[in-house]
Amino acid sequence: MPADEPVSDPTPPPAASERLLSLDVYRGMVMLLLASSGFGIAKYASNLEGPFAEWLLFQGTHPEWNSQFGIFGLALWDLIQPAFMFIVGVSMPFSYEKRERLGQSYRSRMRHAWTRALLLTLLGVFLQSLRQDETNWIFTNVLSQIGLGYGLLFFLVGKPPRTQFLTGGAILIGYYLLMLVFPRGLDDWRMHFENGTTFPQQFDTWFLNLFPREKPFETHAYSTLNFVPSLVTMLMGLMSGQVLKNPSTSSGTKLKQLWIAAGILLLTGTVLGLTICPVVKKLWTPSWTLYSGGWVIGLLALSYWIIDVKKWNGRVFPFVVVGLNPLTMYLLGMMSRGWFLENFRRHLPDFLFAGPTRPIVEATLLVVVFWLILWWMYRRKIFLRL
Repeated sequence: MPADEPVSDPTPPPAASERLLSLDVYRGMVMLLLASSGFGIAKYASNLEGPFAEWLLFQGTHPEWNSQFGIFGLALWDLIQPAFMFIVGVSMPFSYEKRERLGQSYRSRMRHAWTRALLLTLLGVFLQSLRQDETNWIFTNVLSQIGLGYGLLFFLVGKPPRTQFLTGGAILIGYYLLMLVFPRGLDDWRMHFENGTTFPQQFDTWFLNLFPREKPFETHAYSTLNFVPSLVTMLMGLMSGQVLKNPSTSSGTKLKQLWIAAGILLLTGTVLGLTICPVVKKLWTPSWTLYSGGWVIGLLALSYWIIDVKKWNGRVFPFVVVGLNPLTMYLLGMMSRGWFLENFRRHLPDFLFAGPTRPIVEATLLVVVFWLILWWMYRRKIFLRL
Protein backbone atom coordinates (compact mmCIF):
# COMPACT_ATOMS: atom_id res chain seq x y z
CA MET A 1 0.00 0.00 0.00
CA PRO A 2 1.43 3.33 -0.92
CA ALA A 3 2.70 5.19 2.12
CA ASP A 4 2.08 8.80 2.94
CA GLU A 5 5.26 10.26 1.46
CA PRO A 6 5.39 9.02 -2.15
CA VAL A 7 8.52 10.16 -3.95
CA SER A 8 10.40 8.90 -6.97
CA ASP A 9 13.66 7.97 -5.31
CA PRO A 10 14.39 5.83 -2.24
CA THR A 11 14.51 8.42 0.53
CA PRO A 12 13.99 8.25 4.27
CA PRO A 13 10.60 9.09 5.74
CA PRO A 14 10.11 12.40 7.50
CA ALA A 15 11.10 12.87 11.08
CA ALA A 16 9.06 10.99 13.64
CA SER A 17 7.42 14.19 14.85
CA GLU A 18 5.90 14.71 11.37
CA ARG A 19 4.41 11.23 11.17
CA LEU A 20 1.35 9.69 12.70
CA LEU A 21 2.68 6.56 14.39
CA SER A 22 -0.75 4.99 14.72
CA LEU A 23 -1.22 5.22 10.95
CA ASP A 24 2.09 3.45 10.29
CA VAL A 25 1.12 0.70 12.74
CA TYR A 26 -2.38 0.37 11.26
CA ARG A 27 -0.91 0.15 7.77
CA GLY A 28 1.67 -2.38 8.91
CA MET A 29 -0.94 -4.65 10.49
CA VAL A 30 -3.09 -4.61 7.36
CA MET A 31 -0.12 -5.42 5.14
CA LEU A 32 1.05 -8.28 7.38
CA LEU A 33 -2.41 -9.84 7.26
CA LEU A 34 -2.55 -9.43 3.49
CA ALA A 35 0.95 -10.69 2.68
CA SER A 36 0.58 -13.70 5.00
CA SER A 37 -2.91 -14.60 3.73
CA GLY A 38 -4.16 -14.28 7.28
CA PHE A 39 -1.21 -16.29 8.64
CA GLY A 40 -2.72 -19.42 7.09
CA ILE A 41 -5.30 -19.71 9.85
CA ALA A 42 -8.27 -20.13 7.49
CA LYS A 43 -6.55 -22.95 5.59
CA TYR A 44 -5.65 -24.58 8.89
CA ALA A 45 -9.25 -24.30 10.11
CA SER A 46 -10.58 -25.85 6.88
CA ASN A 47 -9.14 -29.20 8.03
CA LEU A 48 -10.81 -29.05 11.43
CA GLU A 49 -14.34 -29.53 12.70
CA GLY A 50 -16.48 -27.72 15.20
CA PRO A 51 -18.01 -24.25 15.68
CA PHE A 52 -14.70 -22.52 16.48
CA ALA A 53 -13.04 -23.95 13.36
CA GLU A 54 -16.01 -22.78 11.27
CA TRP A 55 -15.70 -19.31 12.79
CA LEU A 56 -11.97 -19.14 12.01
CA LEU A 57 -12.58 -20.28 8.43
CA PHE A 58 -15.30 -17.69 8.01
CA GLN A 59 -13.11 -14.86 9.33
CA GLY A 60 -10.26 -15.75 6.95
CA THR A 61 -12.22 -16.01 3.70
CA HIS A 62 -14.47 -13.84 1.55
CA PRO A 63 -18.17 -14.74 1.76
CA GLU A 64 -19.65 -15.96 -1.51
CA TRP A 65 -21.65 -12.78 -2.09
CA ASN A 66 -23.47 -10.97 0.74
CA SER A 67 -20.94 -9.56 3.19
CA GLN A 68 -23.21 -8.62 6.08
CA PHE A 69 -24.26 -11.30 8.57
CA GLY A 70 -26.68 -10.36 11.30
CA ILE A 71 -26.76 -6.73 12.34
CA PHE A 72 -23.05 -5.90 12.44
CA GLY A 73 -21.50 -9.20 11.40
CA LEU A 74 -18.90 -9.60 8.67
CA ALA A 75 -15.70 -11.52 7.91
CA LEU A 76 -12.40 -9.94 8.94
CA TRP A 77 -10.92 -10.82 5.55
CA ASP A 78 -13.51 -8.61 3.84
CA LEU A 79 -12.07 -5.59 5.68
CA ILE A 80 -8.54 -5.91 4.28
CA GLN A 81 -9.15 -4.11 0.98
CA PRO A 82 -11.31 -1.32 2.46
CA ALA A 83 -8.63 -0.70 5.10
CA PHE A 84 -5.97 -0.76 2.36
CA MET A 85 -7.78 1.92 0.34
CA PHE A 86 -8.91 3.93 3.36
CA ILE A 87 -5.31 4.33 4.60
CA VAL A 88 -4.29 5.75 1.22
CA GLY A 89 -6.81 8.53 1.78
CA VAL A 90 -5.72 9.14 5.38
CA SER A 91 -2.14 9.74 4.32
CA MET A 92 -2.93 12.19 1.50
CA PRO A 93 -3.41 15.36 3.64
CA PHE A 94 -0.03 14.76 5.32
CA SER A 95 1.74 14.06 2.04
CA TYR A 96 0.41 16.94 -0.03
CA GLU A 97 0.68 19.48 2.79
CA LYS A 98 4.38 18.64 3.00
CA ARG A 99 4.77 19.00 -0.76
CA GLU A 100 3.11 22.40 -0.55
CA ARG A 101 5.46 23.45 2.29
CA LEU A 102 8.40 22.42 0.13
CA GLY A 103 7.26 24.91 -2.48
CA GLN A 104 5.66 22.60 -5.04
CA SER A 105 3.03 24.35 -7.11
CA TYR A 106 -0.52 23.10 -7.41
CA ARG A 107 0.18 22.04 -11.00
CA SER A 108 3.22 20.06 -9.87
CA ARG A 109 1.26 18.31 -7.12
CA MET A 110 -1.54 17.50 -9.54
CA ARG A 111 0.93 16.11 -12.07
CA HIS A 112 2.44 13.92 -9.35
CA ALA A 113 -0.99 12.63 -8.30
CA TRP A 114 -2.05 11.69 -11.82
CA THR A 115 1.32 10.13 -12.64
CA ARG A 116 1.05 8.05 -9.51
CA ALA A 117 -2.52 7.10 -10.42
CA LEU A 118 -1.41 5.87 -13.84
CA LEU A 119 1.53 3.88 -12.45
CA LEU A 120 -0.62 2.22 -9.78
CA THR A 121 -3.24 1.27 -12.37
CA LEU A 122 -0.67 -0.27 -14.70
CA LEU A 123 1.15 -2.00 -11.85
CA GLY A 124 -2.13 -3.64 -10.88
CA VAL A 125 -2.56 -4.88 -14.47
CA PHE A 126 1.02 -6.20 -14.40
CA LEU A 127 0.37 -8.15 -11.21
CA GLN A 128 -2.86 -9.58 -12.65
CA SER A 129 -0.82 -10.73 -15.68
CA LEU A 130 1.77 -12.71 -13.71
CA ARG A 131 2.06 -16.28 -14.97
CA GLN A 132 -0.28 -15.44 -17.85
CA ASP A 133 0.51 -15.90 -21.56
CA GLU A 134 -0.62 -12.37 -22.38
CA THR A 135 -1.36 -9.06 -20.73
CA ASN A 136 -4.45 -9.57 -18.61
CA TRP A 137 -6.25 -6.27 -19.07
CA ILE A 138 -8.34 -6.29 -15.93
CA PHE A 139 -8.57 -3.53 -13.32
CA THR A 140 -9.86 -5.26 -10.21
CA ASN A 141 -6.51 -5.55 -8.43
CA VAL A 142 -6.46 -3.26 -5.40
CA LEU A 143 -3.59 -1.18 -6.84
CA SER A 144 -5.55 -0.59 -10.06
CA GLN A 145 -8.63 0.32 -8.04
CA ILE A 146 -6.60 2.84 -6.03
CA GLY A 147 -5.02 4.21 -9.20
CA LEU A 148 -8.35 4.70 -10.99
CA GLY A 149 -9.62 6.86 -8.14
CA TYR A 150 -6.44 8.49 -6.86
CA GLY A 151 -6.21 11.30 -9.40
CA LEU A 152 -9.84 12.27 -8.80
CA LEU A 153 -9.36 12.19 -5.04
CA PHE A 154 -6.53 14.70 -5.37
CA PHE A 155 -9.03 17.41 -6.31
CA LEU A 156 -10.73 16.99 -2.93
CA VAL A 157 -7.58 17.39 -0.83
CA GLY A 158 -7.92 20.50 1.34
CA LYS A 159 -11.52 21.16 0.34
CA PRO A 160 -14.06 22.02 3.08
CA PRO A 161 -15.65 19.00 4.79
CA ARG A 162 -19.07 20.06 3.50
CA THR A 163 -17.82 19.87 -0.10
CA GLN A 164 -16.22 16.49 0.53
CA PHE A 165 -19.34 15.14 2.25
CA LEU A 166 -21.67 16.29 -0.53
CA THR A 167 -19.35 14.89 -3.20
CA GLY A 168 -19.20 11.50 -1.49
CA GLY A 169 -22.97 11.42 -1.06
CA ALA A 170 -23.56 12.37 -4.70
CA ILE A 171 -21.23 9.59 -5.89
CA LEU A 172 -22.96 6.92 -3.82
CA ILE A 173 -26.51 8.04 -4.67
CA GLY A 174 -25.66 8.34 -8.38
CA TYR A 175 -24.00 4.94 -8.43
CA TYR A 176 -26.95 3.34 -6.65
CA LEU A 177 -29.38 4.80 -9.19
CA LEU A 178 -27.26 3.51 -12.06
CA MET A 179 -27.33 0.05 -10.54
CA LEU A 180 -31.14 0.23 -10.26
CA VAL A 181 -31.69 1.50 -13.81
CA PHE A 182 -29.29 -0.84 -15.65
CA PRO A 183 -29.48 -3.44 -16.96
CA ARG A 184 -33.08 -3.02 -18.06
CA GLY A 185 -35.69 -5.73 -18.15
CA LEU A 186 -34.98 -7.42 -14.81
CA ASP A 187 -38.08 -8.78 -13.10
CA ASP A 188 -37.06 -8.04 -9.51
CA TRP A 189 -35.08 -5.12 -8.11
CA ARG A 190 -33.00 -7.61 -6.14
CA MET A 191 -31.59 -8.96 -9.40
CA HIS A 192 -29.73 -5.68 -9.81
CA PHE A 193 -27.58 -6.78 -6.85
CA GLU A 194 -27.19 -10.49 -7.61
CA ASN A 195 -24.05 -12.05 -9.02
CA GLY A 196 -24.12 -12.08 -12.84
CA THR A 197 -26.96 -9.60 -13.39
CA THR A 198 -25.47 -6.33 -12.10
CA PHE A 199 -24.67 -3.17 -14.01
CA PRO A 200 -20.93 -3.12 -13.15
CA GLN A 201 -20.52 -6.72 -14.34
CA GLN A 202 -22.42 -6.04 -17.54
CA PHE A 203 -20.25 -2.98 -18.09
CA ASP A 204 -17.10 -5.11 -17.88
CA THR A 205 -18.34 -7.60 -20.47
CA TRP A 206 -18.31 -4.65 -22.87
CA PHE A 207 -15.38 -2.57 -21.58
CA LEU A 208 -12.77 -5.28 -20.97
CA ASN A 209 -13.41 -6.84 -24.36
CA LEU A 210 -12.21 -3.61 -25.95
CA PHE A 211 -8.68 -4.67 -24.94
CA PRO A 212 -6.70 -7.29 -26.88
CA ARG A 213 -7.22 -10.76 -25.42
CA GLU A 214 -7.09 -14.30 -26.73
CA LYS A 215 -10.44 -15.30 -25.27
CA PRO A 216 -13.44 -12.99 -24.70
CA PHE A 217 -13.81 -11.73 -21.16
CA GLU A 218 -16.74 -13.20 -19.27
CA THR A 219 -18.54 -12.00 -16.15
CA HIS A 220 -16.44 -11.79 -12.99
CA ALA A 221 -17.63 -11.15 -9.44
CA TYR A 222 -15.42 -8.06 -9.11
CA SER A 223 -15.65 -5.22 -11.61
CA THR A 224 -13.73 -2.22 -12.90
CA LEU A 225 -16.44 0.20 -11.78
CA ASN A 226 -15.89 -0.78 -8.16
CA PHE A 227 -13.42 2.09 -8.12
CA VAL A 228 -16.30 4.59 -8.21
CA PRO A 229 -17.83 3.80 -4.80
CA SER A 230 -14.43 2.79 -3.39
CA LEU A 231 -13.31 6.33 -4.21
CA VAL A 232 -15.64 7.29 -1.37
CA THR A 233 -13.81 4.83 0.88
CA MET A 234 -10.60 6.72 0.13
CA LEU A 235 -12.45 10.01 0.62
CA MET A 236 -13.46 8.84 4.11
CA GLY A 237 -9.76 8.30 4.74
CA LEU A 238 -8.94 11.76 3.42
CA MET A 239 -11.48 13.35 5.74
CA SER A 240 -10.22 11.28 8.69
CA GLY A 241 -6.66 12.35 7.91
CA GLN A 242 -7.71 15.99 7.95
CA VAL A 243 -9.28 15.47 11.37
CA LEU A 244 -6.10 13.90 12.75
CA LYS A 245 -3.73 16.53 11.36
CA ASN A 246 -5.74 19.51 12.60
CA PRO A 247 -3.40 21.23 15.12
CA SER A 248 -6.19 23.29 16.68
CA THR A 249 -8.21 20.26 17.83
CA SER A 250 -7.46 18.24 20.94
CA SER A 251 -6.85 14.51 20.72
CA GLY A 252 -10.05 13.90 22.68
CA THR A 253 -12.10 15.87 20.18
CA LYS A 254 -10.45 14.06 17.29
CA LEU A 255 -11.33 10.72 18.82
CA LYS A 256 -14.90 11.83 19.44
CA GLN A 257 -15.29 12.93 15.80
CA LEU A 258 -13.89 9.64 14.50
CA TRP A 259 -16.05 7.50 16.79
CA ILE A 260 -19.20 9.43 15.90
CA ALA A 261 -18.45 9.12 12.17
CA ALA A 262 -17.78 5.39 12.56
CA GLY A 263 -21.04 4.85 14.42
CA ILE A 264 -23.15 6.80 11.93
CA LEU A 265 -21.61 5.03 8.94
CA LEU A 266 -22.00 1.61 10.49
CA LEU A 267 -25.62 2.23 11.40
CA THR A 268 -26.49 3.76 8.02
CA GLY A 269 -24.81 0.95 6.10
CA THR A 270 -26.63 -1.64 8.21
CA VAL A 271 -30.06 -0.06 7.67
CA LEU A 272 -29.49 0.24 3.91
CA GLY A 273 -28.21 -3.32 3.77
CA LEU A 274 -31.31 -4.66 5.49
CA THR A 275 -33.69 -2.65 3.30
CA ILE A 276 -32.91 -1.30 -0.18
CA CYS A 277 -29.24 -2.00 -0.95
CA PRO A 278 -27.56 -5.32 -0.05
CA VAL A 279 -24.10 -5.13 1.54
CA VAL A 280 -21.87 -6.78 -1.07
CA LYS A 281 -18.12 -6.27 -0.85
CA LYS A 282 -17.36 -7.90 -4.21
CA LEU A 283 -19.72 -5.43 -5.86
CA TRP A 284 -18.73 -2.54 -3.52
CA THR A 285 -22.33 -1.48 -3.18
CA PRO A 286 -22.97 1.94 -1.59
CA SER A 287 -24.19 0.21 1.58
CA TRP A 288 -20.91 -1.73 1.74
CA THR A 289 -18.98 1.52 1.31
CA LEU A 290 -20.72 2.97 4.38
CA TYR A 291 -20.75 -0.27 6.38
CA SER A 292 -17.06 -1.05 5.87
CA GLY A 293 -16.22 2.64 6.29
CA GLY A 294 -17.61 2.53 9.80
CA TRP A 295 -15.37 -0.42 10.65
CA VAL A 296 -12.13 0.98 9.21
CA ILE A 297 -12.64 4.42 10.78
CA GLY A 298 -13.33 2.74 14.11
CA LEU A 299 -10.12 0.72 13.81
CA LEU A 300 -8.16 3.88 13.00
CA ALA A 301 -9.65 5.60 16.05
CA LEU A 302 -8.71 2.63 18.22
CA SER A 303 -5.15 2.65 16.88
CA TYR A 304 -4.86 6.41 17.41
CA TRP A 305 -6.17 6.15 20.98
CA ILE A 306 -3.81 3.32 21.95
CA ILE A 307 -0.65 4.57 20.25
CA ASP A 308 -0.79 8.34 19.89
CA VAL A 309 -2.96 9.21 22.89
CA LYS A 310 -2.18 6.56 25.50
CA LYS A 311 1.38 6.06 24.17
CA TRP A 312 1.18 2.28 24.57
CA ASN A 313 3.64 1.90 21.74
CA GLY A 314 6.51 -0.09 23.22
CA ARG A 315 6.00 -3.15 21.00
CA VAL A 316 4.88 -1.66 17.72
CA PHE A 317 8.26 -1.51 15.96
CA PRO A 318 7.67 -4.65 13.83
CA PHE A 319 4.49 -3.11 12.43
CA VAL A 320 6.19 0.24 11.83
CA VAL A 321 8.87 -1.44 9.70
CA VAL A 322 6.13 -2.87 7.48
CA GLY A 323 4.03 0.30 7.57
CA LEU A 324 6.91 2.36 6.19
CA ASN A 325 7.41 0.00 3.23
CA PRO A 326 3.91 -1.26 2.42
CA LEU A 327 4.37 -1.42 -1.34
CA THR A 328 7.45 -3.60 -0.91
CA MET A 329 5.55 -5.98 1.35
CA TYR A 330 2.67 -6.15 -1.11
CA LEU A 331 4.94 -6.88 -4.08
CA LEU A 332 6.86 -9.52 -2.14
CA GLY A 333 3.62 -11.28 -1.33
CA MET A 334 2.28 -11.07 -4.89
CA MET A 335 5.45 -11.85 -6.83
CA SER A 336 7.69 -14.09 -4.72
CA ARG A 337 5.40 -16.05 -2.42
CA GLY A 338 5.50 -19.22 -4.51
CA TRP A 339 9.27 -19.09 -5.00
CA PHE A 340 9.93 -18.76 -1.28
CA LEU A 341 7.52 -21.57 -0.39
CA GLU A 342 9.14 -23.87 -2.94
CA ASN A 343 12.56 -23.24 -1.43
CA PHE A 344 11.32 -23.61 2.14
CA ARG A 345 10.04 -27.09 1.29
CA ARG A 346 13.23 -27.97 -0.52
CA HIS A 347 15.73 -26.91 2.13
CA LEU A 348 13.94 -27.19 5.49
CA PRO A 349 13.09 -30.41 7.37
CA ASP A 350 10.00 -32.22 6.12
CA PHE A 351 8.42 -32.44 9.57
CA LEU A 352 7.82 -28.68 9.55
CA PHE A 353 5.33 -29.09 6.72
CA ALA A 354 3.63 -32.23 7.94
CA GLY A 355 0.20 -32.24 9.49
CA PRO A 356 -2.64 -29.69 9.59
CA THR A 357 -0.41 -26.84 10.84
CA ARG A 358 1.42 -26.63 7.50
CA PRO A 359 -0.45 -23.46 6.30
CA ILE A 360 0.42 -21.63 9.53
CA VAL A 361 4.07 -22.71 9.38
CA GLU A 362 4.41 -21.62 5.76
CA ALA A 363 2.73 -18.27 6.40
CA THR A 364 4.90 -17.63 9.45
CA LEU A 365 8.09 -18.41 7.54
CA LEU A 366 7.03 -16.06 4.76
CA VAL A 367 6.30 -13.25 7.22
CA VAL A 368 9.67 -13.69 8.93
CA VAL A 369 11.60 -13.59 5.65
CA PHE A 370 9.59 -10.67 4.25
CA TRP A 371 9.96 -8.74 7.50
CA LEU A 372 13.74 -9.28 7.57
CA ILE A 373 13.96 -7.90 4.02
CA LEU A 374 11.98 -4.83 5.06
CA TRP A 375 14.04 -4.45 8.23
CA TRP A 376 17.23 -4.49 6.13
CA MET A 377 15.71 -1.78 3.93
CA TYR A 378 14.62 0.19 7.00
CA ARG A 379 18.14 0.10 8.45
CA ARG A 380 19.50 1.48 5.17
CA LYS A 381 16.71 4.02 4.77
CA ILE A 382 15.40 2.46 1.57
CA PHE A 383 11.68 3.08 1.10
CA LEU A 384 9.97 1.98 -2.10
CA ARG A 385 7.54 4.57 -3.43
CA LEU A 386 5.76 5.35 -6.66
